[in-house]
Amino acid sequence: MSEQPTPPRGPAPERPRMGPTRPATLVVFGLGAAALAWLLISVSYRYIPGLPWLPAATIGGLAALEAYAAANTRARIHRRPGRDPVDPLTVARFVVLAKASSLAGAIFAGFYAGLTGWLVVEPTRAASNDVPAASAGLIASLGLVAAALWLERSCRVPEPPDEEKQPDDRRA
Repeated sequence: MSEQPTPPRGPAPERPRMGPTRPATLVVFGLGAAALAWLLISVSYRYIPGLPWLPAATIGGLAALEAYAAANTRARIHRRPGRDPVDPLTVARFVVLAKASSLAGAIFAGFYAGLTGWLVVEPTRAASNDVPAASAGLIASLGLVAAALWLERSCRVPEPPDEEKQPDDRRA
């Protein structure tokens, strides 16, 4: 007969869990993207056509949508009058979207920061013509990071009121 092995003694191994986005993570990814952008643009700028405005507009649109979702979700979680209750699965999806968007926004912001920095230093007319589009991309990316962090924060369950936190002394 086969014996089943006994489980190891001691504390159970920790299961992975998702926590709030750390600002340090966003800064590290942003700085890495800035360095990579500076390196790539310094080597290949003469082969690249003018910078388009569409990526900045798209990132700005995503930031606006996430800001709207943050305001709406916060009102629904706090059960403000005139708002329907929120579906927990929707909130979980918004948290995942917010975490992914904050990281993507930090990478784009770093890339646009490196690009803008290089374009400001470069003395050519083509570089000075690309500065507005690169600056708009940087601003839109920072807006996406802010909106994503706001959405993530809005998905938190509110603390119960003080009356519910304190134990009831009448039960003793």
